[in-house]
Amino acid sequence: MLFYFCTMREFIEFELYDTDIFQYQLNSWGTEYENFVLLNSNSQKTSLHLYHKFDLIAAVDSIFIFDNSGNNSFENFRNFNQNNQDWIFGYLSYDLKNEVEKLNSNHFDGIGFQKMYFFIPKYVIILKKNILRIEYLTEITDIEEIKAIIHKILSIQVPQIESSIQTNSIQNKFTKEEYLQTVDKIREHIHKGDIYELNLCQEFYIENIKIKPDNIYQKLNNISPAPFSCYMRNFDKYLICSSPERFLVKQNQKIISQPIKGTIRRSEDDKEDKKLRAFLCSDEKERAENMMIVDLVRNDLSRTAKKGSVKVEELCKIYSYGHVHQMISTISSELEEIKFDIIELLKTTFPMGSMTGAPKIKAMELIEKYEKTKRGLYSGSVGYISPNKDFDFNVIIRSILYNQTNEYLSFTVGSAITYQSNAENEYKECLLKAEALIKSLTIT
Repeated sequence: MLFYFCTMREFIEFELYDTDIFQYQLNSWGTEYENFVLLNSNSQKTSLHLYHKFDLIAAVDSIFIFDNSGNNSFENFRNFNQNNQDWIFGYLSYDLKNEVEKLNSNHFDGIGFQKMYFFIPKYVIILKKNILRIEYLTEITDIEEIKAIIHKILSIQVPQIESSIQTNSIQNKFTKEEYLQTVDKIREHIHKGDIYELNLCQEFYIENIKIKPDNIYQKLNNISPAPFSCYMRNFDKYLICSSPERFLVKQNQKIISQPIKGTIRRSEDDKEDKKLRAFLCSDEKERAENMMIVDLVRNDLSRTAKKGSVKVEELCKIYSYGHVHQMISTISSELEEIKFDIIELLKTTFPMGSMTGAPKIKAMELIEKYEKTKRGLYSGSVGYISPNKDFDFNVIIRSILYNQTNEYLSFTVGSAITYQSNAENEYKECLLKAEALIKSLTIT
């Protein structure tokens, strides 16, 4: 039987005096629920504001969960989406690739997120500038309950943020020598013409570890505020995310993708920092990496776009974050809604090319051959679909994954390998991307 849910939510709005403190309070309160997603644009702290509708949006508790049994996830989700005219929050894992193409994933997975998971929340909390809005369903909640929730959230004392993990407890699935040898093997594939570019990733992990995930998220967000930051609890599994990258956003008929390719460290010295930024902007290797993925994204979007609507709005623009400068391009299209819905759009663009390489299918085959663990949620996406079927989804990178039951913590980092790649430099880039994650976990 197909579940049908269509309703209008009531809401209450009021002004906040300290939005930074409120974000800590909301996160501490929301993490008590088994389904909780907080998407934070850090709009006052990052340079990439374009296309964000909210400073923060959170989904709390669930009134209905998408049943994704079987191996036809996108078609099942199409039925769920079409028959539910409400907010929908959730995630897509990288291993959905096996349903889109004839691929497989046979490596170890220490975390165990589902391949696709979505839910309709009981409460939706939206922050825009200093105006807080809480949306709720009158069928199951009344205004007095909402007022009590607001009072409870605002009464939470901001905890002291601490970490207690020793650096030497962090292990790597690759030895450095193995990683360097693997880069050379991938360069051989490129030389033979099998691929042009491949995103090679390596997992760092800690076993038998107990953490307070909301505490780690708050610390990571302080260290590395990012425009697609996310904290998610999915029963006993947690995502702690400081992503600078957007996968896709839909606003009316307009679709925007913003892939990242090109990374360089930052410096505390202003003059050196500007030189590093300028160097990245003019680096031929990094620009070539970025433009290869721009071509791939243009091709992916063209499959569901109105004829002639695919455009490159920004090419290789530099954006700055806490620890790194990033090269980001913006590609847009208009969805051909007569022929295609948003599920077809997601299916034909997933996984995102910035996390695979090009050509995409061959790159994914080689990723399975050379990486040592299943990516799972890493290089997947988390986001929301609004009642009017607009949406916004990030790319899950710069993220810590945690299975509370297994006491297993994981974070994965990668870099794009081209024929011009220097294996030692690619290894250093991976460590640079892991820097903020390690700092958020370890004693300071």
